[in-house]
Amino acid sequence: MERRQALLGSAAFFVLAPGGVAGLVPWLLTRWRVEPFWPPLRIAGAVLLVPALAVLISSFARFAAEGLGTPAPVAPPDRLVVGGFYRYVRNPMYLAVLSLIIGQALVLGQLILLVYAAVVTVAFTAMVRWHEEPALHRQFGDQYDTYRAAVPGWLPRLRPWGS
Repeated sequence: MERRQALLGSAAFFVLAPGGVAGLVPWLLTRWRVEPFWPPLRIAGAVLLVPALAVLISSFARFAAEGLGTPAPVAPPDRLVVGGFYRYVRNPMYLAVLSLIIGQALVLGQLILLVYAAVVTVAFTAMVRWHEEPALHRQFGDQYDTYRAAVPGWLPRLRPWGS
């Protein structure tokens, strides 16, 4: 896939997938109403939102630039994506989406979003374990196995892999 196509596909999938999971559903659950909540937690939530969004955007862009594909299952990357935040953790997009949901929960004082984040965590974990990891192993073989052995799935490394 050409980079331009990959960028457009990644942008479209960005709107649909994380836009739905971390944007539309939280809005449907809360209408983004702000409830009374402890101010330090509200600030922590706001601080969490900015880097989470940066990680998400960077990770989506990396699929187009490095992988020559998209995160969407219908247009996967031609190359295994192991740069950027993927040097620290195998699932930076999922962690970023979860951080966006948790950040919104704290900013809005909406505890229902913490329950939603727990449900999304279970769904993401199941999808990675039973779909993505086997698919990546089939597509990239030993290259993925080496990466998987070196980079944790959910708790980021302190130092980047390959440095």
